[in-house]
Amino acid sequence: MVFNWREELKRFDFFFFGICTAIFLIGILNLYSATHAQGVGPEEGLYKTQLLWFGVSWTIGFVISFIQPKNFFRLAYPGYLGMVAILVLVLAIGHVGMGAQRWIGIGSFKFQPSEFAKLAMVLVLARWYSKASPEQDIGFRELIIPGIITLIPALLIIVQPDLGTGSLVLMIFFSMTFFRKLKWKTIAILGVIGVVLSGVVYEFGLHDYQRKRIITFLDPEFDAKGSGYNAIQSKIAIGSGQFFGKGFRRSSQGALNYLPENHTDFVFAVYNEEHGFVGSLFLISLYMILFYRLIWLAMNVNKMFDSLVVIGVMAIFFWHTFINMSMVAGMLPIVGVPLPLMSYGGSSLLTFGIGCGLVTSISNSRNLF
Repeated sequence: MVFNWREELKRFDFFFFGICTAIFLIGILNLYSATHAQGVGPEEGLYKTQLLWFGVSWTIGFVISFIQPKNFFRLAYPGYLGMVAILVLVLAIGHVGMGAQRWIGIGSFKFQPSEFAKLAMVLVLARWYSKASPEQDIGFRELIIPGIITLIPALLIIVQPDLGTGSLVLMIFFSMTFFRKLKWKTIAILGVIGVVLSGVVYEFGLHDYQRKRIITFLDPEFDAKGSGYNAIQSKIAIGSGQFFGKGFRRSSQGALNYLPENHTDFVFAVYNEEHGFVGSLFLISLYMILFYRLIWLAMNVNKMFDSLVVIGVMAIFFWHTFINMSMVAGMLPIVGVPLPLMSYGGSSLLTFGIGCGLVTSISNSRNLF
């Protein structure tokens, strides 16, 4: 079969790459501002690296968008097994940084396998749920195998330690499972298990610094110069932006280094300070448009597998956005979760670029017979 570029481009859905590119352009300007507000420094060139990663990510995503979704179905199980093997490798020989062992290093190049684990989980869960009684509501018994499939990578990520990404893997599982339809009895059982496990994990599964994050979330002044410092400075940055913001490259919290990690976890705080409520509302609106279109696509494809993949990708984007914005605003404890397409990071950009490629491929194939 000859590949016809003209015909392929005629039915190409440019929406997802378009809206994500719009968010990224806002993000790259924000990253430039956050790292250049005080002149030359060690982070000055990060925006150039981010642009390079964006080009690589979008190129890979664009290529993936021309692959038929049936190939994603075939690769789901091998991809999952490969992902688990790499996560085990991280714990054995992974690069250690900032007290965690999360990266695989090849010379000066490092990547974070746990980012790609999210996409592998989306594909494997979509395949499992699409083949296991797709027309019936799911009971607790039917959740045992997909639950085990999810817990293996989640636990491997949590012990790195990376509680934020491990929790995101669980949230992807719950999002796809609820979309697949659960029995009310199963929802109640999961609720009880969740409450019990939360107490057990808090008591025995968290490090001291993780418990402090929860305590300072409830009372930031408890340790204002320690574990509560980031949350307090972030809220100061957001509040000082007021309605219209201070203006581009005028973030005092970022410029004076009062706000740590202002190019990764706290980029939204810098953006709020510079662009205020109006700018933040515009950015949130772009994300909401993306979420709405993903949900629309999930409801308008013919195959259960395709629908579940779209919901899984939507869950990745949504939970990253919700958790990051909430923690920056003091509505959730501080965890290391990047804001999609805004936070600095090559591995996360690759994840979102591949995600865009997956859903674009599914959208392109809607009218292909």
